[in-house]
Amino acid sequence: MEPLTDAMVCLRGVGKSFTFHSRGLSVEALRGVDLEVRRGECVALDGPSGAGKSTLMRTLYGNYLAGAGTVRVRHGGELINIAGADPHIILEVRRTTLGYISQFLRVLPRVPTLDIVAEPLIAIGTSREAARERAAELLEKLNVAPALWSLPPATFSGGEQQRVNIARGFAVPCPILLLDEPTASLDAANADSVIALIEEARARGTAMIGIFHDAQVKARVATRQLTLTRSS
Repeated sequence: MEPLTDAMVCLRGVGKSFTFHSRGLSVEALRGVDLEVRRGECVALDGPSGAGKSTLMRTLYGNYLAGAGTVRVRHGGELINIAGADPHIILEVRRTTLGYISQFLRVLPRVPTLDIVAEPLIAIGTSREAARERAAELLEKLNVAPALWSLPPATFSGGEQQRVNIARGFAVPCPILLLDEPTASLDAANADSVIALIEEARARGTAMIGIFHDAQVKARVATRQLTLTRSS
């Protein structure tokens, strides 16, 4: 089946298994997953624990290689098959097209928060001044106190680190965005700030796929859902 002409993400028959050679065991995590996502859609991945939600996200991002099917994302007007692309192409897709926001912050130590958030913009050619201005705007929206911006986030609270990570993830306006529990561990007020950024991204046409265990958050941001089931 050909993808829709306006699809930003197109999965066809995606499968993934993990083999444990020491035990002579193979576990099927995904089987025959089909999905198309258009601009301005937010598809929530649903299903029980072990159904493959996180595996599908990592396969979409190219961290896992799909064992079957195609994983295509629209990059520069062309649908690129992540499942078979050269690693250099995948890195380029990640820089400008395919963003990934998780609840965990992994950065170099001793780097100030403002520079951590600005770095993805600088990497695509934005001036340092403009990148830092955008970083400050995002940190302010996410209620990260200005007194913290010049400090490395290693000593921040878990919620503060999470909001720094979210700010970094939204810095580049990628046309496709993967969201892995972006509001986990956040209080209601800070979750609302994240939801506002998601809604802004949807309004400008970003195609999103996410995992949202909070039912209220999912109801507010998702336009539809894809339910995964455990493979037997």
